Amino acid sequence: MHTLQRRSLGNIFDTSTLESLRGPVSRIADTLLDRLAEQLRTTKEADFATTVGEEMPAATISHWLRLPRSDHDLLKSLTHGQAYAQELLPSKSQLAQANEAAGGLREYFTAVIRERRKAPGNDVLSDWIRVWDEIEPDRAVADETLYHLVMFIVIASLETTSTLLSNMVWLLDQHPGALAWLRSHPEQVPQAVEEVLRYDPPIHLTTRVATEDTVLSGFRISRDEVVHVMLAAANHDPDHHTDPDTFDITRAGSHLGFGGGIHYCIGAALARLEATVLLESLIRRFPTLRVTTPPVWEPRVAFRRLTALHVTER
Repeated sequence: MHTLQRRSLGNIFDTSTLESLRGPVSRIADTLLDRLAEQLRTTKEADFATTVGEEMPAATISHWLRLPRSDHDLLKSLTHGQAYAQELLPSKSQLAQANEAAGGLREYFTAVIRERRKAPGNDVLSDWIRVWDEIEPDRAVADETLYHLVMFIVIASLETTSTLLSNMVWLLDQHPGALAWLRSHPEQVPQAVEEVLRYDPPIHLTTRVATEDTVLSGFRISRDEVVHVMLAAANHDPDHHTDPDTFDITRAGSHLGFGGGIHYCIGAALARLEATVLLESLIRRFPTLRVTTPPVWEPRVAFRRLTALHVTER
């Protein structure tokens, strides 16, 4: 079913789609950076994470799926809560919060799909509805599949990209030499984004269940055994990366910041676009932006979340 779902979407962020989104994403970035600039003028300090980092993915995915701007806060709250289900060892309270959030997401997106069916338009969700109506004759099954697809994409977009954007600012602030070089070489912004994803990715681990007995690098794994894949550790593997613990924005090569294989992040290209557009604007518009205090992280292991990053202009 997973393979069928992925194939049904096709390459949702192909070159033409990304080009059509570049303008809207740029306008979203400019609007949020205008807001950041105004806060810095009036209070001399602003929280980049809440002002820009969390808002940009919500605005971008809402534009793409044609969701109301008034729903941004609700979607952010629900996705933050649901992400606890992905934790390594979630507590009972976290699981309860994740279950409640999942129920809220089901209610929200079921209503969205129902309303979009009544008046399908020229948008990506309407296109998915048409595709799945051809694949699956049972309307209820088709809508259930659509719900899972849309929910997954929204959760992945909001929860991981927001951390990527804020962490990008933090890491460059902590490496002023790299930031100064980047200001002189703005064409290397995409490569800097890749190094952020390698050095400290939004998702540090993911969990899988073995479908059959196997041996991996000399370790025996039995069928149905739970396996934790340490993506962040793999990104610091010295056999694959030279000086892996050095933050080097000129570094070339691959990483596992977006996972791999059939579970490779479906929204990777969109996340890269958002990060690239934002960083290009930041280094142009805020040449003296600095972080005033270390970031505040929610105590998570898998889906990391940066909740506060205070900045100023010096």
